[in-house]
Amino acid sequence: MTDSGRTPEWTPHGEGPAAVRRTDPLRIVLADDERLFRSALAALLESRGHRIAAQVGDADALRAAVARTAPDLAVIDIRMPPTKRLEGLRAAVDIRQSHPGVGILLLSQSIQVTHLTELTGSGVRGVGYLLKERVADEHFLDTVRRIAEGECEFDQEVLRLLFNGPHQQGRLARLSARELEVLKLMAQGLTNPAIASHLVVTVKTVETHVGSVFKRLALPDESEGEYHRRVLAVLTYLQSDRTV
Repeated sequence: MTDSGRTPEWTPHGEGPAAVRRTDPLRIVLADDERLFRSALAALLESRGHRIAAQVGDADALRAAVARTAPDLAVIDIRMPPTKRLEGLRAAVDIRQSHPGVGILLLSQSIQVTHLTELTGSGVRGVGYLLKERVADEHFLDTVRRIAEGECEFDQEVLRLLFNGPHQQGRLARLSARELEVLKLMAQGLTNPAIASHLVVTVKTVETHVGSVFKRLALPDESEGEYHRRVLAVLTYLQSDRTV
């Protein structure tokens, strides 16, 4: 993740959307039961040359639209009819399993972190989660393309919330107090030099702690890329919460 709070790029290894730079318009399915919001979102995306393959207002219509149009990306409201609970998230999980080449960008009015592992169980490539209040800026448009390219991005507020609770048990119990502190700063988007400055230690010391975090959490080896493991380290924090 970068100091701006965004997750940087890594190259995937055969799963999910391909992490390649694209200049062509994206084909996008929009799923939100708020018609005015959905129309405004479509207009924003079309203004940048993207094609809206379908607009739907419920989870079943979303599944059908993705199967019918094979889009590059599905932008999905987490809460949709009939219960307005987690139908959008559940549909996203289904799409992730049946159409792994489709990028998934979740939108929500409020943060829902306890169910994210359902979506990221097969990996975090091509997955994003933003608050709806972020939609009207350039960051959102950049995120849309990055998710379609196979990167991942989680709203900084989502990551912040993950580290606000008393989640010291489970897999995180393997970490020392200093390693946990380093992991928390990683989740806040700090680079190794920024962490070193914050902790008043050398960059080499931070690199040692980061490597130890990866090892103690049993994350993939270096063939997956350090940025990939940094993201997985944050998501491991969420998974640990479910074991407490």
